[in-house]
Amino acid sequence: MRADRLVATLLLMQARGRVTAAELAEELEISVATARRDLEALSTAGIPVYPQPGRNGGWSLLGGARTDLSGLNATEAQALFLLVGPAASVAPEAKAALRKLVRALPDTFRADAEAAAEAVVIDPARWGEHVKERPELVRRLQDAVVRRVKVRLRYAGRGRAESERLVDPLGLIDKDDIWYLIAGTEKGQRTFRVERITEAELTGVPAERPDDFDLSEAWSRVVEEMEQRRSLLAATLLIEERYLWVMQDRHGRHVEVVGPVDDGRIKLRLTAPTPLMIAQHLAGWGAMIEVLDPPSVQAELARLGKELAARYSGME
Repeated sequence: MRADRLVATLLLMQARGRVTAAELAEELEISVATARRDLEALSTAGIPVYPQPGRNGGWSLLGGARTDLSGLNATEAQALFLLVGPAASVAPEAKAALRKLVRALPDTFRADAEAAAEAVVIDPARWGEHVKERPELVRRLQDAVVRRVKVRLRYAGRGRAESERLVDPLGLIDKDDIWYLIAGTEKGQRTFRVERITEAELTGVPAERPDDFDLSEAWSRVVEEMEQRRSLLAATLLIEERYLWVMQDRHGRHVEVVGPVDDGRIKLRLTAPTPLMIAQHLAGWGAMIEVLDPPSVQAELARLGKELAARYSGME
């Protein structure tokens, strides 16, 4: 996580007094470009981090080397602990690290920092469910990412036969309890759904990692590509304005307000990969929604209606 790197960067700068982007990259096992972006991000965010040019230059915290976090003011300390605090509610390791960070703060900042760290709690379990532990396969892949070793995967893609691949693991993503592995392959960067990985063997062979690789940026590109695939078809529909929030809550960025109409309803644009998928989303609304176009969605809705009527017409 980038938040982890930013905290580690601050602590490293305090321990050494001054670091270069190259030293930071080597210590945190990231690229020099990523280290430089992190340093610039801290400076832009208002953390007193500044560069010193020259032969013996580097990046330092304002005031020089310190054994505590006194280079931060009260507002900056609160911002830092608001950033890290939520992780402590689900990870014992993060909670232990947070306690150490609090002890490193000046006395005058500790109370506010502790309050900020405890201001947000993450409860990943839905009502009636237990907290899901991280799958063992995810732990193994995470180990491969950290150790930077190649992994031999057996992967069963959707609608495809299981295959074996040798990949360079670059990072893991947890999206709504679904894990993804971003990895380098002989055909370029690919994204693998972890639940479709049947085996994962760490080879011990050093993995290749692009110097400019940034996991957050790579995942953003994956999300953008997936959203484009999910938006291949658009339907125009009318709905009462009071139900707009329901549509937006269910469909997020895939629903767009086009504008109001004369009868008090509003016109929306809903996107999905196929006419059937749009019809399935809308069938439960019944006559509360009017689909203006395309005809393919109207036809799918009519077909679904006939199927339901045929099955349940004889029931009282």
